[in-house]
Amino acid sequence: MDRMKMWLADQDVKWFGFVNQRLHCQLLDILLPRITHLGGATATLTGLGLTMILCSDPIRLWAVQALIALIISHVAVQVIKKIVPRQRPYLILPGTRLCPHPLKDYSFPSGHFTASFSIASVFALHSIVLAFLVVPLAVAIAFSRMYLGLHYPTDCLAGAVLGTVTACCVVWISGF
Repeated sequence: MDRMKMWLADQDVKWFGFVNQRLHCQLLDILLPRITHLGGATATLTGLGLTMILCSDPIRLWAVQALIALIISHVAVQVIKKIVPRQRPYLILPGTRLCPHPLKDYSFPSGHFTASFSIASVFALHSIVLAFLVVPLAVAIAFSRMYLGLHYPTDCLAGAVLGTVTACCVVWISGF
């Protein structure tokens, strides 16, 4: 078991370094700091609020389900961050490329990615067309979190699993 943990930790650092160090270019330096905010509280809550106000049923109901999934998953993220106090990569790995004003709380799991996947999964479960739009956007948010030096790949993977499972449960309990 210890060998597996060590291998996973090595892979985490390796893939983080690949995204954070080797993939930098001017286009991504411009795009990714903007994309990353789409998984934050302001963008997610505003987007869901506008969807509930401007759209009709059934999309309005999907937005309510997404809001419920977002709230539940956010609570879970906060609990897990207290249980698993993993420092952000930029605090541990020398030479990490970093965004301005980095977060200082714990990194596991990624709250931005959990939020984006809890919302994207609800809409994807209801519409295959929307799935092709929202899932790649959610993945781009995870990529941005590594690119900006804020999360390891496993932080993002855990957020994706947590967000997806929460969304599936909310949709299933809602009965549609």
